[in-house]
Amino acid sequence: MNREPVSVIIPTYNRADFLAGAIDSVLGQTRPPAELLVIDDGSTDRTGDLVAGYGEAVRYLHNLHKENRGPAAARNLGIRAARHDLLAFLDSDDRFDPRKVEIQAEAMRANPAVLISHTEEIWYRNGVHLNQKKKHRKEGGDLFARGLALCVVGMSTVMARRQLFDRVGMFDEDLPCCEDYDLWLRVSPFWEFLYIDRPLTIKNGGRPDQVSSQYRLGMDRFRIKALGKLLEAGRLGPEHYRMAVEALTAKCCIYGNGCLKHGREEEGRRYLEMPRRYESIEK
Repeated sequence: MNREPVSVIIPTYNRADFLAGAIDSVLGQTRPPAELLVIDDGSTDRTGDLVAGYGEAVRYLHNLHKENRGPAAARNLGIRAARHDLLAFLDSDDRFDPRKVEIQAEAMRANPAVLISHTEEIWYRNGVHLNQKKKHRKEGGDLFARGLALCVVGMSTVMARRQLFDRVGMFDEDLPCCEDYDLWLRVSPFWEFLYIDRPLTIKNGGRPDQVSSQYRLGMDRFRIKALGKLLEAGRLGPEHYRMAVEALTAKCCIYGNGCLKHGREEEGRRYLEMPRRYESIEK
């Protein structure tokens, strides 16, 4: 069997207490990847010493600024540095099931036209198993409609071909969170997602150090920015454009009215008026 080599990319920032679990889950795969890259996004804890203990099994890279720049910048560095075209991503507090790389890489091999795939995942919050809500259910195919409301693809479940980033661009480093939501919006109007209906990623959440917790209040402003970028890019067809405007309008209404409620009148009015600029554009 012709096996395509896989590069696994782990971005990390002050996660020494969790990083070993992530690394071990990659090195312990039934089909080990061709390389494992740990991208240190400015850690000030014992991350360096921990990774050094793995020797040549791990490629350890820092961003040039040696300061925290966010997960988008760290993943982009990993993508550029990776030696292979099939890329898998793992957040440093999550883990892979032992057969994750083997099963997903084989699915990609069997579907050579597919540029991106994702898997089912198991969620834990503060060590307790968490049942996923209906809105978080996973599926494959055309994810654009569902992906407008919220992020429907787990970052640690993704395997993608480098060609995908050549076509749609990299993660937006100006977004401190929702950078994955932004990328899936740029992908899903044009390419379908292959879905592997097996729980091959273990996701750990519920901690204040996570980006999703840090930006939990007001997170929609980053989704609104992503939607605005998507509309302004001029690549969407009429139906996708209409759907994106509807999603933007709904999010601007909720966020704008929330600003007004909390006394941020100028910000609130700006968001409430924002959709008008897109509704007037002929598609």
